[in-house]
Amino acid sequence: MAHNLTQWCSNEIDGLKDRSLFHMPKVHQTAVGARMKIDGKDVIQLSNNSYLGLSTHPKVVEAAIKATEKYGVGSGAVRPISGTMDLHVECEEKIAKFKKTESALLFQSGYTANVGVVSTLTVAGDHIVSDELNHASIIDGARLSKATRAVYKHKDYNHLEELLKEARGPKGITGKILVVTDGVFSMDGDVADLKACADACEKYDAITMVDDAHATGVLGEKGRGTVDDQGMHDRWDLTVGTLSKAIPVVGGYFSGPKVVKEYLIAKARPFLFSASAPPMVVAAVSACFDVLENEPEHHARLWENTKFFKKGLEELGFNTGNSVTPVTPVIVGDGAKAAKLSEILFQNGVYAQGIYFPMVPEALSRVRTIVTAAHSKEDLQEALDVFKKCGTELGLI
Repeated sequence: MAHNLTQWCSNEIDGLKDRSLFHMPKVHQTAVGARMKIDGKDVIQLSNNSYLGLSTHPKVVEAAIKATEKYGVGSGAVRPISGTMDLHVECEEKIAKFKKTESALLFQSGYTANVGVVSTLTVAGDHIVSDELNHASIIDGARLSKATRAVYKHKDYNHLEELLKEARGPKGITGKILVVTDGVFSMDGDVADLKACADACEKYDAITMVDDAHATGVLGEKGRGTVDDQGMHDRWDLTVGTLSKAIPVVGGYFSGPKVVKEYLIAKARPFLFSASAPPMVVAAVSACFDVLENEPEHHARLWENTKFFKKGLEELGFNTGNSVTPVTPVIVGDGAKAAKLSEILFQNGVYAQGIYFPMVPEALSRVRTIVTAAHSKEDLQEALDVFKKCGTELGLI
């Protein structure tokens, strides 16, 4: 039996290697920053989600150390039994205040937050409607739910309204309808139109939910996210996000009405059956939110760098798609070519990861770049010079 399994895996991997689509992850030997040592090579880092450069912020590091000294390295239990510390409660209160919502709830990752919220808040007789480019965790949460599902074309809110109208038809859904969208779409860097989404949802009594993974710390006042950026606090129901991007630690969160939080505490399986986040993680997350509130210069520098680098790529002639955020794809349209561009960039001192099927359609294969507040203008100009050299070598520009 094991032989059959190993042979099958071997055949699958060989197929990916034949198409230049299998690569072992490169290994970091230094802290996350603008410049890092990866696989023993000093490079400019353009593939990390630490948008604000807070991974080594002194206040964040100090908070993690102090929490470890006080509480040890873990809770030893799930939250409902004996795994809830005062640190968890304080962090949730801080997130709720930052997001301008009634409450918040910590999960172990952004993935488990989406899976837990989507699968728990919808039951048999309900209906989930999802943007076709939503994150895999939303898709998996919908699959785990007993609700029926539909997918609308990316950011096509007329299509969303058609699906909602059909779902609420004479023989349609009588239960809840949950409409879910990413805030910032992680592969393309474009942004959902929450007003258009809410307009359609209000007509058909649908619940709105946004995954703000790539928007928290990036969009809105002090990085409060998509809802804040688009002035939708009074018209939006639920927000989910990660604590491993602009908040560069690990974990996820729900924010929204208190009664929904209480229902998730009672029913959400990731919350009920997975150990709570360790003290140093929660303390570091809390410290990051303090930095967002009190040091807006990181947010401002992120956007200065984003505009500079995005303009530079476009002037070189690269296709950056529809990105309006620090996530900027360099679309090359072929998986093997994207992998090759990523590799020669690395050889020339720039780490920018190739993204190809199944993460994106083959024809939209790209190298995805992410600019952070930690980069200097000199870092970014050097990276642009390397992109010019490598793009010319591959005939992309």
